[in-house]
Amino acid sequence: MATIVVGIDGSPASAKALDWATEEARLRGAVLRILHAWSSPYHGSEIARRACEAVHEPLQRAAEETIDAALGHTMALDVAIERRTVQGPPTQALIEAAQDADLLVVGARGHGGFATLLLGSVSHQCALHAPCPVVIVHA
Repeated sequence: MATIVVGIDGSPASAKALDWATEEARLRGAVLRILHAWSSPYHGSEIARRACEAVHEPLQRAAEETIDAALGHTMALDVAIERRTVQGPPTQALIEAAQDADLLVVGARGHGGFATLLLGSVSHQCALHAPCPVVIVHA
C-alpha cells in the first residue's frame, strides 16, 4: 500500500499540508503517516541531560497533542492514519520517515528568497534530500 508522509508543527502552513496530504491519501488509497518532530531545549552538559530527561514526557505529550489538534481540523475519517512523534531535528525526522514512502508533504512558511538562503528551511532541505518526491504546500 502506498504511504504519504506529512510533517506537522501546529502552524497554519502545516495544517494546509495536512489537508492536501489527506486528500491525496484518499485519492490514492494510501496510508497517511503524520509526523511531528520535537527537540529538547537542553543540550550539552550532564545537568542539561538530566533537565532533558525531566522534560521528555511533557514534550512527548505536547507532540501527541499537536497531532491530535491537527487531526481535529481535518476530515481524515476514511484514510488510514499512522501517527509518529520523533525527538530530533524536523528535516532529519521527515527524511527518515520518508525512506519507504511514496510522497513527502511539507508546508512552506513563506520565508523564501534571501531568507531561505540564510536559514535553510525544512521544506527546502526536504526537497533537496528526501528519498521520494516532495510536495511543498504554500499557505
